[in-house]
Amino acid sequence: MTATALHDKLASSSAHLGEYSGTATAADFGDVRDEFNALFSGCGVYDLGWRTKVAITGSDRVRWLNGMVTNNVRDLAVGCGVYAFLLNPQGHILADLYAYNRGESLLVDTDQTELEKVLAVFDKYIIMDDVEIANISDKLTAIGIAGPNAAEVLRAAGIDPPELQPLQFVNLKWQQMDLTVVRGDNASVQSFELWLAPETVSLLTEALMKSGAVPVGATALDLLRIASGIPRYGQDIRERDLPQETEQARALNFTKGCYIGQEIVERIRSRGNVRRKFTGFLVEGPLPAAGAKLQIEGNEVGEITSAASLPSATQVPVALGYIRREVATPGQQVDAGNAKVKVTNLPFAEVLKP
Repeated sequence: MTATALHDKLASSSAHLGEYSGTATAADFGDVRDEFNALFSGCGVYDLGWRTKVAITGSDRVRWLNGMVTNNVRDLAVGCGVYAFLLNPQGHILADLYAYNRGESLLVDTDQTELEKVLAVFDKYIIMDDVEIANISDKLTAIGIAGPNAAEVLRAAGIDPPELQPLQFVNLKWQQMDLTVVRGDNASVQSFELWLAPETVSLLTEALMKSGAVPVGATALDLLRIASGIPRYGQDIRERDLPQETEQARALNFTKGCYIGQEIVERIRSRGNVRRKFTGFLVEGPLPAAGAKLQIEGNEVGEITSAASLPSATQVPVALGYIRREVATPGQQVDAGNAKVKVTNLPFAEVLKP
């Protein structure tokens, strides 16, 4: 298990350390409820060192990556990014990632646990292409900041980016150091990623906390993910899943041309033949475990992939998972072990409002 660039600073603070996505980082800082609420009502700052950065260079980089992933890299403007899937030829999801156009290079951002697979697939499909792949995670790491006060905290810390659209970024100088500010794409909460050299990440984190950001650990960050209805690869998205089952339309482009697995994705689109959908559930009774089967009158109709009690004004037990489309109507009640769950639209943000 690797340690993030922030690990040493976290180890000397009030953080309770733990493992998240194959890395050692902060699990929490003593009060998960306060940390979670900061993300929705104030501003939280958190370690993103469990994400990895891969640079793609060479004259064929745009054409090549466009033929590898499900979204449109070919027409991606400099300073912008997209979310995408990496598929096998049978249309199953090998990984998810973000791709950004940095001008002289493309940058792929993915989870640490997906890196080995992503690099292996990339290496396999570089044939006669002028493309070079480099893992630059030792040169570029990230922290995140989220909440309605996030932009205000950035300005208080001396960082004043222009207005950015989701997944748009800008390169700045902060205290004579290079910094990239990326607007997040979580529609439930305003967020930014800050990319910088590992040796400067502690200094920036400290500046943001002095400017009003609450330190947030991986536990509260994962609760934000669940509340926002965002599936996580390796847990909610697995290799056996098909792109349209995940309900992540933002990862797909149907006009970009050919890519690995495109024939299957297009066949599903044209025939409308996808049996399951990713959705949310409100839980009544004990919180079901990931993997719990969903049943109606003894017939299996789906499964739970993530579950949590969201610490808003009261504990709100919720779950994410897949259910057959014919019974995916909001309000539909389903058995999940000893619990009853009710199908609901995502995100869960509505249940968190006072």
